[in-house]
Order: sequence, then C-alpha cells, then structure tokens
Amino acid sequence: MRSSRLHETELPKWLALPVFCSDPLSSVAYATEAILVALSVGGLTFYHTTVYIAAAVAVLLVVVVLSYRQTVHAYPNGGGAYVVASENLGRTAGLAAASALLVDYVLTVSVSVAAGVNNITSAAPGIASHALPISLGFVALLMIMNLRGVRESGQVFAIPTYGFVFGIYVMFAWAAYKGFAGQPLRAETAGYGIRATSSTTGVLAVLLILRAFANGCTALTGVEAISNGVPAFRRPKSRNAARTLEGMAFLAVTMFVGITVLALVSHVHMAESTSQYVGLPPGTAVPTAISQVDAAVFGKTFFYYWNTVFTAGILILAANTAFNGFPALASILARDRFLPRQLYNRGDKLVFSNGIVLLSVAAALLLVVFDANTNSLIHLYIIGVFVSFTLSQAGMVRHWQKELAGSAAEAGTDPSARRRVRNSQIINAIGASVTGLVLVIVLFTKFLEGAWIVVVAMPLLFGLMRGIRRHYDRIADELAVSDTVKLTRPSRNHVVVLVSRLHLPTVRALAYARALNPDTLEAVTVAVSPEEAQALRDEWDSHGVEVPLRVLDSPFREVTRPVLDYVRSVHRSSPRDIVTVVIPEYVVSRWWQQVLHNQSALRIKARLLFQPGVAVTSVPWPIDTPPVAATEPES
Repeated sequence: MRSSRLHETELPKWLALPVFCSDPLSSVAYATEAILVALSVGGLTFYHTTVYIAAAVAVLLVVVVLSYRQTVHAYPNGGGAYVVASENLGRTAGLAAASALLVDYVLTVSVSVAAGVNNITSAAPGIASHALPISLGFVALLMIMNLRGVRESGQVFAIPTYGFVFGIYVMFAWAAYKGFAGQPLRAETAGYGIRATSSTTGVLAVLLILRAFANGCTALTGVEAISNGVPAFRRPKSRNAARTLEGMAFLAVTMFVGITVLALVSHVHMAESTSQYVGLPPGTAVPTAISQVDAAVFGKTFFYYWNTVFTAGILILAANTAFNGFPALASILARDRFLPRQLYNRGDKLVFSNGIVLLSVAAALLLVVFDANTNSLIHLYIIGVFVSFTLSQAGMVRHWQKELAGSAAEAGTDPSARRRVRNSQIINAIGASVTGLVLVIVLFTKFLEGAWIVVVAMPLLFGLMRGIRRHYDRIADELAVSDTVKLTRPSRNHVVVLVSRLHLPTVRALAYARALNPDTLEAVTVAVSPEEAQALRDEWDSHGVEVPLRVLDSPFREVTRPVLDYVRSVHRSSPRDIVTVVIPEYVVSRWWQQVLHNQSALRIKARLLFQPGVAVTSVPWPIDTPPVAATEPES
C-alpha cells in the first residue's frame, strides 16, 4: 500500500472496539477467577468479600476510563503515557512510562495467549500437555494476521470479540430466567471445600484482601490502548475514540460484575492448586471459573460450547491490543532515537512490521520460560499498567495546569472554559491518586510472587533506551557538517582488484577499475596453493593482461588476513590517500546457491568495513542469466 493510502486504514468505532479493546474486554474472563484464587488462601472464609472487591475494581475501571477520556481529547494525535509524561513531566518520566508499557505489552501477549489455551484445555483436557506448542502457534498466527494490516486483522478479530460479548449477555439473560423460574445454579466445584493454607487473622486478613484486589485489577489491562491509537480512528478522531472508550467501559464493567455475581451464586470454588480442595478425586482437572459458570447456566448445551470457543478466542486475540500498542509506541521511541531506527518505518501493509515481529519473539520467549503457565505469568502482570496509568494521569494534571496558566494570561477568557479545564484536572488528579495507590498495593502484594522480575526489567530497559539515545547523539555530533561544506578530494586513489582466477567476472572487475581512472591499479591474489598461484600468473601473462598481478604469500592457507595486511600497508604508506578494493562476485539465480559462492568475498568485505581510508566495491556477475558481453581492458 502506498503511503498516501494511510487514511484507508482508519477505523470506524465498531471495528476499533475489537482492535483496541479486546484486552480489557477479555480480562473479565479471568479477573473473577484471579480474585477467588487469591482469597482461597484463607479457605472459603473470605469469599463473601468478593462482591466488595469486584465493586472496587469496577469503580477503579470507571475512574481510569474517565481519566483517559480527558487524554484522548487533549491529545488528538495520540496521547499515550510516553507522550503525555514526556511533555509534562520530563523525558525521564516519559521513558519510565515507555519502559513500563513495553514490558506490559509483551506480558499482555503471553498472558492472553496462555489464558486462552488454558480455557481450551479446560474443555479438552487431553491436549493440556501440549499447551506450550499450541500457545506458540497462536502467537505466530497473531503475528501473521497483524502483518496483513490493521483493518484486515480488525475485521477478522471482530468475530470472536462480538461473539464473546453476545454469549456473555445471553448467559446473563438465561441465568436471570432460571432465577425467576426457581432453578438453582450449581457449579462443578460447588460440592468441594477449600483448605486454608495460611493464617488469615488481623493484618494478614487485610493483606489477603489487598492481594485479591490486586489480582482483580487485571481487568484494567489494555485500557490505555485507545489513547495511544487515537490517530487510527476516523474523523472526528477524539470524539470517536472517547465514544469507543465509553462503550468499552460499559461492556467491561457489566460483564465483570455479572460474571462475579454468577460465580458466587453458583458457588464456584477456585484454589491455587488441586491439593487445596477437600473431596476432589485425585487427578481431577478443575475447569476455569468462567467455564464452570457457563456449565452451571447452560449445562453442556450449544451455548456452553459457544462461550467456550469464543472465550478462548477473545482471550487469545486480547493480545491484539498489544500488537497495536507495542509497534506504535516502539515507532515513536525510534523516532525520538531511543530505540533502533528500524522500528520507526512502516512495512508494505502500512503497519510497523519490525515492531510486530519483535513483540512476537519476546512473547514467545516468555511463554517458553514460564511453560505457558497462566498462574506464573499473571504475577508479572499489571505492574507496568499502573506505572503508566499513574505517570500518564499525573502528566495530564500538569497539562491542565499549563492550560489554566495560559488562559489566565489571556484577556477575556471564558470563565466556563476555565471551569471545564479545572474539572478535567480534578478528574485526572483523582485518577493519578487512585492508580498510584493501587500501584503501591500491587507492588507490595505481588513483589515476591514474581513481580520483582518486572521491577528489574523496567530499569534495564530504561537504561538500554538511554544508552541507544546517547549512541545516536554521539554519532550525529560526529557526522554533523560545518556551516560551509567543502568537497575535498583524496590526494590519490589506489585501486586493488581481488582475483582468484582469470575469468569473465575478473575481466569485468578490471574494466570497471580502469574506468575509475585511478592513480595506481593492480590485481591481487593470495597464494593458498603455490601451484595454483603459478598457474594464474602464467595465464595472466599468456593473455597479455596489462594490469600488474601481485601474489600475496599465505603460509597458513588464509585468504582474508593477507589481503587485510596488504591493504593496511598501502594505506599506511599514504595516509591521505584512499584505497579502493574491487571484488568480483557471482549473483546466483536461486537462494540456495548462495552458500556455494562468494564466501571469501563476504568475509573480506566484512573485515574491510572496519579499515579507515578504505572503500569496497562489488562488481556483480549474474549466473544462469544471459550475461552482458564483457570486453577485455585496453591498455
């Protein structure tokens, strides 16, 4: 696709919802289970607090959405945490937010895919031992789909997203009908008790509830994706992004609260390990919480399998939020020279192809390290989310303060406009305070369970980005031209043509070298075999080639080192001159033939690149294609 067709990739609201919101929508499928598992440390004693914890998570989600709604209006060109924090809190805060988001995006892909595969294995326990290769296969599939383009992938991903939402609301309606009809809901684990694994009195009880709340906050992952992707919306971009954010909040809150209520009504019991269950037969696999709720409401009927398929689908495709956020953020960082420039450019389909591939590789490595285990990966999750939330909202508070200062300096400013700005600032201040508090809770409760890995990874990534920027700045200073550009020619140009035998590629290389009008010209060969060297000398003389041939001795049968030593000696004798090394090379028609040719030339070129005052020129000769007639060099 041409760059001028970028506007064709802009998304309507109905398509932007699955593209940017699949992560927060899918999080409701395992957020309830995460709360129940955390509370199971105290047995069933604390299950009654699940409703209050879920309500707190829902309120927090609303607060964060309201805060980001201000961001999409204030930053119509994309107001991700990196941009907002950099502009308002300084570059250090911006890089901290960026490192948190990059780590979180990788975890989003890993956790989403692992959770989706876990849901599949709940319905088909026989394939549970193959969870890792299945997970890696889904990561590869997501990568390929996203490389096809944002709009194309969004149309495909819309099916599981809307299928999941439809199935969940049908489940709510059918559960309500059964409730009115007096039909009880009973989950598969309702008859099993849960054994407490720790004392839960006093302060420990508070810590247990805070840990459950931290687990439930996984429902907030991916909320910031829309603020990063405002430019991808159709016009009016900010309004459409805000409307999509509102729609996502409504769906996520209602589905999360509804699933939590049904889990409690049907007596779903979830534990950290099967050994905690009382009465569970040994070797019995425990389905996920949402799978148990589906079975309690529908039984093993059509809609049970509908929800199983679409829940697994949206859990896996929730990773698509990261596939949109990570490459875009990496491109912005590459533009600002904090990441390699290769991540800045768009590919053939106007997507950031290199960023997509990098994210896929990083997520696959994480899945391999943790064996695609959702319970292990979940503890690494959401730290980065709340770091970016807090910095972004704190940056917005500073942004509105600048707006108020600017309006105060202007005469005739509308008082109602200042009130709107002040209200926006209050909303973001509440968001920053609440998310900052949650960040402290999450760090405190999850640090020893695996969150320390993220705490270590973020500063390392931060330092890496600073190091890349220093490198680019140093190179830019070194390569900068002065006010007056002077094209100073080298004193002399010494041309060296490397030859192994006298054939048509050599003849073409000699002809090209003579066309350079060099001050000196000679052919150089390496005598790996004295007999071959003498044969080349005899052939050279018999054909009357009027370019002198120098034979370099190589007692250890090396080719590269004698050439390097000779080129260095030529340059040392005339430091202000330039040495041009001309290398004839075969150009083969098939990729597998490449391993049969040019290996010495590749090694020599790679080493000569690091030699000062040396230029290297390759003269190609096509193989298996009609060659251009070559003429022998004239005297």
